[in-house]
Amino acid sequence: MSQTSTVPTTTTMRAVVQDAAGGPEVLKVVETRRPDPGVGEILVRVHAAGVNPADWKSRARGAFSTGAKPPFTLGFDVAGVVEAVGRGVTLFQPGDEVFGMPRFPHPAGAYAEYVTAPARHFAPRPRGLDHIHAGALPLAALTAWQALVDTANVQPGQRVLIHAAAGGVGHLAVQIAKARGAYVIGTASAAKHDLLRSLGVDEPIDYRTRDFAETVRDVDVVLDALGGPTWAGSLRTLRPGGMLISILPPDDTFPVKEAEAVGVRAVFMLVEPDHHALREITTLVENGRLRVIADAVFPLEQAAQAHMLGETGRTTGKIVLSVAP
Repeated sequence: MSQTSTVPTTTTMRAVVQDAAGGPEVLKVVETRRPDPGVGEILVRVHAAGVNPADWKSRARGAFSTGAKPPFTLGFDVAGVVEAVGRGVTLFQPGDEVFGMPRFPHPAGAYAEYVTAPARHFAPRPRGLDHIHAGALPLAALTAWQALVDTANVQPGQRVLIHAAAGGVGHLAVQIAKARGAYVIGTASAAKHDLLRSLGVDEPIDYRTRDFAETVRDVDVVLDALGGPTWAGSLRTLRPGGMLISILPPDDTFPVKEAEAVGVRAVFMLVEPDHHALREITTLVENGRLRVIADAVFPLEQAAQAHMLGETGRTTGKIVLSVAP
């Protein structure tokens, strides 16, 4: 396929850029140069971009985990339409609808009208899923999949404890664990327990009124997105040979040695772009076994408001930016 024959005529685009570390107010929409796809890459017209904790944490510290400094454009979750393909790409062609988590943990620039990335960082958009919900899916679903399937290899009948089970990663992890045949225990406020049950949680726990570490036992896998004291409490729930998986970067309190002392494992997992896993996730979506919740949708110009909502820690499912109609 010829790149030059498919590249759109426009050479500029709107993007959300920040020039310094700070609060949501540092995010601003600017007109900037549209990227062109390189060898092995595709150019995607972004229709929706998911908003994740990694975004507002990078914004606040003024750096990505890889060390990239401002000015930069945030965002990793992308759903959109292929507009052009680079040299050597055969997986997609212009007009294909795709979703993905390109380049993570390196900057992807999803808060923009166009992104470029390696073709295999994307997969075809699931049938029946609109751009908004597809844009909410990649990072959170890949995190849950890589934790529960690739890292823990959850098996039928195993007991899985998922903290923040109504959150972005949590609500998808619940469904993936159920699809693997697990018995799922999920923590969330009581107001969200009906939702948890509808997603497949067998035993919802109100973290405000019940200490999970005192009452939950014989767990095979714990998936934690909270950190801090939750790590130590989670160790007490695990049976010998069990595993605590944190998706938060560990600090000095991460209990690796404590876990070893009681015959369990504590590991930190960083999600990666994964074409094959996106295909597996797509199958779950198309078979009705995985649904993604878009709690709030903001236009690109309101990225700051989206961050403010996300930083409350009270959302259910995901927040999404609507970029193109």
